[in-house]
Amino acid sequence: MLAPTTIPTVPPTVAPNPASDTGPLLGRSRADLITWVQQQGQPAYRGQQLHQWLYHKGVRSLADISVFPKRWRAELATVPIGRSTLYQRLPAPDGAVKYLLQLADGQIIETVGIPSEKRLTVCVSSQVGCPMACEFCATGKGGFQRNLACHEIVDQVLTVQTDFQQRVSHIVFMGMGEPLLNVEAVLAAIACLNQEVGIGQRSMTLSTVGIPGRIRRLAEHRLQVTLAVSLHAPDQALREQLIPSARPYALADLLAECRDYVQITGRRVTFEYILLAGVNDRPEQAIALAKHLRGFQTHVNLIPYNPIDAAGFQRPDRQRIQAFVNALKTQHITVSVRYSRGLEAAAACGQLRASQR
Repeated sequence: MLAPTTIPTVPPTVAPNPASDTGPLLGRSRADLITWVQQQGQPAYRGQQLHQWLYHKGVRSLADISVFPKRWRAELATVPIGRSTLYQRLPAPDGAVKYLLQLADGQIIETVGIPSEKRLTVCVSSQVGCPMACEFCATGKGGFQRNLACHEIVDQVLTVQTDFQQRVSHIVFMGMGEPLLNVEAVLAAIACLNQEVGIGQRSMTLSTVGIPGRIRRLAEHRLQVTLAVSLHAPDQALREQLIPSARPYALADLLAECRDYVQITGRRVTFEYILLAGVNDRPEQAIALAKHLRGFQTHVNLIPYNPIDAAGFQRPDRQRIQAFVNALKTQHITVSVRYSRGLEAAAACGQLRASQR
């Protein structure tokens, strides 16, 4: 049975007051940390030290900050930083690593570190599970629990950075969850990762299935991140079959929001399209897709399907993939094919479910 036709509503994540004495320290700005240490009766430079140890040394306990006085460290023993616990680490032969992280309330999320010759990318989650229920996605089939807070998103990046002993260069919000159903925490995490960790916004990608009105609202923030919109079908009827939550959100309305996004931000939109053998991979479907995308700055990112046990879809062969690519090119659509990393560790696109292997 397909999921309900209404787009799910998710309560907003309430971020802790940065100037208060309660709540995790992770996610706070340098200025907020300076204010916090001064509230503890310490000089301002201790806030600079705290910022360095939090965001660049990846400390997990204030007791481990060796530059702090021993007596003060003992007093800080119960102050939460906001770091997760590594529940399981699953490396893949191609170098990608999937991490199952246990949060303070016992919930488990997944994040993936994807190294290449010159970069280290982290695929981060924005929710515990996902309410969108896409037919081809393991996360959606696992149900939804809650939104992540800002510190729980930032923690994923620091976990990968520490494990690889390498600076993270790129971030993709393509893990568990729908980022535009957790906008406040996602925007706070983007700001923190940019300003405190030092990762450029142009090196970040935010992926969404599309929530009515949210893309326009995102455009108003005028971020420099790349917006990636998951289409997966060239028409409304097929899109509804693959993405039940798309039923009340017409494809034409989604594309109109994307055009507004380009006009407001001056940045192109990437359209993600998972190729499912015999479902959405015919050349005539590529041509139908191209007709929707004419007239504004776009790029199509084709993703050959990564199999999951709970769905009966298949990945098309390379010949069918290339035929789809060729059809888009004849329509003057910029296109690339992304073969996901981490397939053997169930860490590839659409495979994240926070389950043990």
